[in-house]
Amino acid sequence: MSDWHSWAAMAVFVGAYVLIITERVHRTAAALGGAGFMLVISATDGKAAFYSEHTGIDWNVIFLLLGMMAIVGVLRQTGLFEYLAIWSVKRARGRPFRVMAMLVVITAVASALLDNVTTVLLIAPVTLLVCERLGLASAPFLIAEVFASNIGGTATLVGDPPNIIIASRAGLTFNDFLVHLAPIAALLTAVLLVLCRVMFRKAFVYDEERAGQVMALTEREAIRDPRLLWQGLAVLALVVAGFVLHPVLHYEPSVVALLGAGLLVAVSRVETRQLLGEVEWPTLAFFAGLFVMVGALIETGVIGDLSSALADATGGRELGATLTLLGGSAVLSGIVDNIPYVATMAPITADLVKDMGGAAGGHHVLWWALALGADLGGNATAIGASANVVVLGIAERNRQPISFWQFTKYGLVVMLVTVAISALYLWLRYFVLA
Repeated sequence: MSDWHSWAAMAVFVGAYVLIITERVHRTAAALGGAGFMLVISATDGKAAFYSEHTGIDWNVIFLLLGMMAIVGVLRQTGLFEYLAIWSVKRARGRPFRVMAMLVVITAVASALLDNVTTVLLIAPVTLLVCERLGLASAPFLIAEVFASNIGGTATLVGDPPNIIIASRAGLTFNDFLVHLAPIAALLTAVLLVLCRVMFRKAFVYDEERAGQVMALTEREAIRDPRLLWQGLAVLALVVAGFVLHPVLHYEPSVVALLGAGLLVAVSRVETRQLLGEVEWPTLAFFAGLFVMVGALIETGVIGDLSSALADATGGRELGATLTLLGGSAVLSGIVDNIPYVATMAPITADLVKDMGGAAGGHHVLWWALALGADLGGNATAIGASANVVVLGIAERNRQPISFWQFTKYGLVVMLVTVAISALYLWLRYFVLA
């Protein structure tokens, strides 16, 4: 692409980003409008936007969300989330911070075992009901869960989509991620709990009367359709098994989720129209627009130039390269979605590893710096990672919207603290103690 296309693509992206930040128009309209302009100025084309694996819409993400939203929508009708809400409040004795701590830990662990998008789709409805029962503002709890999902997803190969890209390029296994990233993910989850206690301290208002009312409830009475519940849980168990067995079955998570949604329609009495009514269509449209815009930046060479500049800034020193890659990836992943960023940065990282005398694959510290930077950087802004956008969409649908800046003012703090601790971890483990 020409320089004119590069500057024009940057102008369109910045313009759409400003509209999203200021919320002058709905974020879905801004993303779709930006995608349309990218096509008009030929920064990308229809073939690249809709069919390219690297610079187009990531249909795996879109259809994973579609399938899981449908399954979650059916489970919502059974009363399962009300059951879980009452159960969690009773276990925490109605104390708001205990509730948040429980939800944060559950979200982090589940995100490592499944993936962070699936986890927040399951946890967010429970959170909304918990907050409703206790008379609490839901935003702090939902935001904390997003942070936990992105941190927990860092721990394993399947936890966050960028990790899958890195594993494929570097030849890393599930166990490699557990050994190298699970310890820091566990530590960062504990740090997140401390940050939440400070950042959201005004939200922890204990209402003894409301807590007492919930404590008096019987969880089982919340279940409205036991037959549909067991059908839904059986399908969900099969879907989760499909996710976990991906290395053996080689079915993409999107395929597993769609098969699960189709199976649930087939075995239950839920109508197709009712099932599709549970899908967050504006969220899916936002993702499509965002993927096209970022893909246009890749097509015009903007992302590649930024990635190369980041690589050049390392100066050939391994420690400098590690810290630069970690910090630079965190910043860039907060601005653009971390999936296309990592797809672009992975081959550049492989070249850096070779230049420093290592094999392109293997357990080189630069791969862990890229993974930590991209995954943790996703917490910085409301559109930095897929889980962020999904939760904002759920909140909006339930008439409890979270603004861009409401999320980002906390996200920047969490990103800076967790990335700083990660830098210390990488330095100690791979340079001081190696």
